[in-house]
Amino acid sequence: MSSPDTWSSEQLQSVVDNKTKPPGSLGRLEELGVQIAALQQTPSPRMHRCSLTIFAADHGIAASGVSAYPQAVTAQMVHNFLSGGAAANVFANTLGIQVTVVDAGVAGEAIAHPGLVSRRVAAGTANSATEPAMTGAQCADAMAAGREFGDRNDVDAQCFGEMGIGNTSAATLVLHKLLSMPLADIVGRGTGLDDAGLANKLDVLERAASRTGNALAPVDLLAEYGGFEMAMMAGAMLQATARGTLVIVDGFIATAAAAVVLSIEPSAKRAMVFAHQSAEHGHRAALDALSVRPLLDLGLRLGEGTGALLAWPLVQAAAAMMSDMASFDSAGISGPS
Repeated sequence: MSSPDTWSSEQLQSVVDNKTKPPGSLGRLEELGVQIAALQQTPSPRMHRCSLTIFAADHGIAASGVSAYPQAVTAQMVHNFLSGGAAANVFANTLGIQVTVVDAGVAGEAIAHPGLVSRRVAAGTANSATEPAMTGAQCADAMAAGREFGDRNDVDAQCFGEMGIGNTSAATLVLHKLLSMPLADIVGRGTGLDDAGLANKLDVLERAASRTGNALAPVDLLAEYGGFEMAMMAGAMLQATARGTLVIVDGFIATAAAAVVLSIEPSAKRAMVFAHQSAEHGHRAALDALSVRPLLDLGLRLGEGTGALLAWPLVQAAAAMMSDMASFDSAGISGPS
């Protein structure tokens, strides 16, 4: 087959169909392989290097009792990431993936540690139940900082994780406004709220949502209800997808950031792979609203980029299938009659 100047998805699907297997027998991996090949514009794509960046920040709405854990856990978990003790560290080490930890706006005094990258916008957002979570300038600063982390030429794919007590509330509000999803359908237990805590969370989020109308621009919506880590993640995703780097989207919080990105730049979807369906209530509905299918469903609800990391071997396998699997012609095997 002669090589065209550009490769369409249809041409790349023909390449896959000529591999030594019945058409469609590798299921979702075939679709994933075509997506990666189209992104890299070659029928022989490579996925050798991946990175994980974890953005950490606190949320003022945590003061309204929307989380089962105290806000101090955010800073404590940052130290855990830096010492290599979190699930994300364990999975990344297993897969040979570099981890970068970023202070986007953790509450309290700035953390001094040689392994921490500080891009803190403020010591946590304001309480979005009563006022905007951040100013427009703060949101712009966070997104600009995120673009720095998405602008890498030494990796084939990027995973972005997050840590921040209260961030399921922020993500729920962003998805509610952005995708016109009823709060009652998407509010979840986060880190493990009991029934009374869940009822309080829904009440707090309903009051927060009532502050604004439903016609906010994506960036304004992020400023009203998001977190510094979400804004940074959105900036990183925008930059990475713009340069043609594959972004492996993690769970509920990352999906909210991705939804903002897709509202700003719909073409970014070509460079996004949605890793998994979280156990967080509402994630399935959000994925459906975005018309995307996750690769995995493992009952995860941790964040940190853990689900994205676990999808990386599938991404590598799909690229290798495109590049290294024999065709009927090259193997001298009879194709379908």
